[in-house]
Amino acid sequence: MKLEFCCPTLFGLEGIVADELRFEGKLEDVRAENGRVLFTGDFNTLAWANLNLRCAERVLIRLARFKATNFEELFDNVYKIDWENWIGVNDAFPVKGHILSSKINSLPHTQAMIKKSIVKRLEKVYGVSWFEEVGSKVQIQFSIMNDITEIFLDTSGAGLHKRGYRANSNAAPLRETLAAAMVKLARFRGREALLDPFCGSGTIAIEAAMIAQKRAAGLTRRFDAEKWSIIPKEVWSDARRNALDNILTDAKFEIYGSDIDSACTELSIQNAKKAGVNHLIQFKTQDAVKIDYINRSGLVFANPPYGERLMDIDEARKLYTLIGKAAGKADLKQYYLTSDEEFEKYFGYAADKKRKLYNGMIKCDLYMYFKPDRKVKRLSRGQNSAVHKRNTKNSKKIY
Repeated sequence: MKLEFCCPTLFGLEGIVADELRFEGKLEDVRAENGRVLFTGDFNTLAWANLNLRCAERVLIRLARFKATNFEELFDNVYKIDWENWIGVNDAFPVKGHILSSKINSLPHTQAMIKKSIVKRLEKVYGVSWFEEVGSKVQIQFSIMNDITEIFLDTSGAGLHKRGYRANSNAAPLRETLAAAMVKLARFRGREALLDPFCGSGTIAIEAAMIAQKRAAGLTRRFDAEKWSIIPKEVWSDARRNALDNILTDAKFEIYGSDIDSACTELSIQNAKKAGVNHLIQFKTQDAVKIDYINRSGLVFANPPYGERLMDIDEARKLYTLIGKAAGKADLKQYYLTSDEEFEKYFGYAADKKRKLYNGMIKCDLYMYFKPDRKVKRLSRGQNSAVHKRNTKNSKKIY
């Protein structure tokens, strides 16, 4: 069965997800759009994508796309879908979605109309007038934008960023999909040492270890579509076996995480154990500003506090200055994620490149210092405006 899939993404990660599908999934029909990536495949593709995609938010099947400007058109087009192929007589089929800039503009009425249309179709097929909905969940999603309706099935259940290893987290956790994207942007494969001096709950170090070891991102969790009767059980068992076979079980890497809070380092250790990579990472309690960066090699990844998450903005900026003094001149590739547009001013050095990303709903920039022979010019606070203009011009645009 040929299926059309849609993977929603955080803004800024569309290209990374498209590359995962093209180069790791070996798919050809991949189209990146604003906030999502579309592709085609079969049930094997569905299972592979759920297990292996690191930067997508979930895997949806797109069942239909049509224009509807009123509820009658909506009802009729939804009714045409072969719902009986996906929903058993006992299955639960909740409906949710969103509407933007359309003549149909009532969300609750739209949900009710779509549900009614599906029920009418299934009543005719199954010959019953009441559905208990006590079986497997088949989550239906819809999107209506500019009068164009799209109908999806959510195969993932919980978002793909929920890997299964982080039952607990610190006060301001970094989304796993974003952490993986940062590591992928640096093309980290485990050949260099990696340090996260603000490890929090260990997300960056854990995602880096999983990437280096080629451990599938979703290996420790389950997905809603595993319970669907239409998908043969061997599709999932084969996908998991292939994922296990791909793991570099004998590989060793230099991956380090540290945090000034001992509770965070202990939490990171526990999360790494749940992820199956605790033997690949060394965590310790240490003040980030007291690390000897000058005599280290490799990469530094940091998601330091930036006012909106932990600390107030003044405390965060004082920390940036201290980190800049400690690490700015070090011959290391460095990556800092923050929402503070004046990070460079307080860090003290102009980034070689920066890229817009989103940590949940917070717009951030990833400041990248990667030139090994760079001669970094110390910035005065009056120079920050020119730096900001330069980086804004060079930043990746999000349309």
